[in-house]
Amino acid sequence: QVQLQESGPGLVKPSQTLSLTCTVSGGSITTAYYSWGWIRQPPGKGLEWMGRIGYSGTTRYRPSLKSRLSITRDLSKNQFTLHLSSVTPEDTAVYYCARADKDTTVVAEYDFWGQGTQVTVSS
Repeated sequence: QVQLQESGPGLVKPSQTLSLTCTVSGGSITTAYYSWGWIRQPPGKGLEWMGRIGYSGTTRYRPSLKSRLSITRDLSKNQFTLHLSSVTPEDTAVYYCARADKDTTVVAEYDFWGQGTQVTVSS
C-alpha cells in the first residue's frame, strides 16, 4: 500500500519561499496514470487543492497560486516537492500531499494522503 509523508519547516517568515517534500513509499511516482498533489487547509477553512505533478512530470496549478507555486520531483528518491514563494500569513495552513489515480483538481478524488504538516508564516 502506498504511503506518503510530508517534511519541511514548521515556521516560515513572510516573503520567504516555503519548500515541502513528500516522500512516497510502496509505489513509484512514475506509475501511470497517477497524479501527486498538494492540498492545504487554512485554519477554520476547507481543503484547497494547490497543484499536482503527474506521473510523466507534467504540472498543473491552481490559477490563484500559479505565479508563486512550482512542484518538482526527484525520481532517485521517489519524492516530489512544493515550492511556494513570497509567502504571507494567509499561507498558514496544514499542508498535505496526496495521490489520485487520475488528473484531477477535486480534493475528494485523492485517495491516499500523508498525515499533514502544519506550516505557520510569521515573523
